[in-house]
Amino acid sequence: MLNTIKLHTHKLLIALPLILLASPALSQLRLLDSIVAIVDNDVVMASELEERVDAIYQRIQESGTEAPPREALIPQVLDRLILERIQLDIARRAGVHVSDEEINGTLVSIAQSEGLTPEQFLQTITSQGLSIAALREQLETEMLLARVQQSQVNRRIYISEQEVNNFLASDEGRNFVSPDVNLGHILLPLSSAASLDEVQATSDKANMILERIAAGDDFRNLAITHSADQSALQGGDLGWRKMAELPDVFIAPLTDLQPGQVTNAIRSNAGLHILKLYDKRGGEQQLIQQSKARHILLKPNEIRDDEATYAKLVEIANSIRAGEPFAEMARQHSEDLGSALSGGDLGWSLPGKFVPEFEQVMETIPLNEVSEPFRSQFGWHILQVTERRDQDFSEDIMRHQAENILRQRKFESEQQIWLQEIRDEAFVDIKI
Repeated sequence: MLNTIKLHTHKLLIALPLILLASPALSQLRLLDSIVAIVDNDVVMASELEERVDAIYQRIQESGTEAPPREALIPQVLDRLILERIQLDIARRAGVHVSDEEINGTLVSIAQSEGLTPEQFLQTITSQGLSIAALREQLETEMLLARVQQSQVNRRIYISEQEVNNFLASDEGRNFVSPDVNLGHILLPLSSAASLDEVQATSDKANMILERIAAGDDFRNLAITHSADQSALQGGDLGWRKMAELPDVFIAPLTDLQPGQVTNAIRSNAGLHILKLYDKRGGEQQLIQQSKARHILLKPNEIRDDEATYAKLVEIANSIRAGEPFAEMARQHSEDLGSALSGGDLGWSLPGKFVPEFEQVMETIPLNEVSEPFRSQFGWHILQVTERRDQDFSEDIMRHQAENILRQRKFESEQQIWLQEIRDEAFVDIKI
């Protein structure tokens, strides 16, 4: 049986508040409830605070950690609830939305992480007397908070080109972008003070080994027989290594080598080396299909609900299909201010540039067709793909990944600053 349920949602990039799975007794609204905090136009109730404290206190006890006095948790838990209220209000005002399909997908992910089918997972929940409706509501809250934080915090983070350059030039950066190589190694020892005769004899032996390899002899058998390296008895196998972690004298000879090929003899202070590249992964050319797309975005609001927004986009899409220029309709109607002035043009895309719902439609729609309206966290869209092409984006992808690493490092500290700012700006009246 599951005592507690953990979120395992790979789309959530930040730490989220604890999922509350309270017992039916705790989830009942107490008759003598009271307000413990006013947060702008919302409130936190004593029953909610008590339930959250109870759930966290139980989690601490089950972990084997010595629990602090229960009362000591109250200020921190109350502050967490206050911050949740503030962020949910930001989500409502920004029109951030989580669909039933996304919640269903998250439930499936949780079930899989517990080794259960979705049906077994839900049976486990109900058998413990827990409410599936309450779980879905809590998941929606968690996902809304994550989206608000990602949106608000990421826009505060700037990664310069120089920062990316510095990262890629560092030891860590070179290791990050370096391909992995699976190597065999033969070492013929040769002192740096060796005589010319010794150098010649060792060179002759290296040439003999290379000739035998060219004739089809097994590299591993030759390594066992001739190599002085500690890997000799393993057939000279070095296993998978990051190329950037290899000695500098190895890197250049390996750079243009293809799997199955062998280097010439390489001289180092230790002697002569012969390397065989068994396999290589990463660092190769990456051809990516790009789409050049444009879109029109409409956001539900207090005057125009989801249904009316969808209907309006259907009307706009039909007008475009009837001959109205897409660009002109985007300039007139799109609520994406960043692209509306350019006729909805989003330029050429890279994988991961847009939210999954957008990319799925963009990747599957035929060229020059206008999509049916579809929903994302930003609102309702229609889109049109005008061109597609295959491009080598090895360099771009590498830089994009490096930028993501640097952004993630800045995210946590910037997140804490942002949370403190919105807390300071909100009206909060604590009643206890």
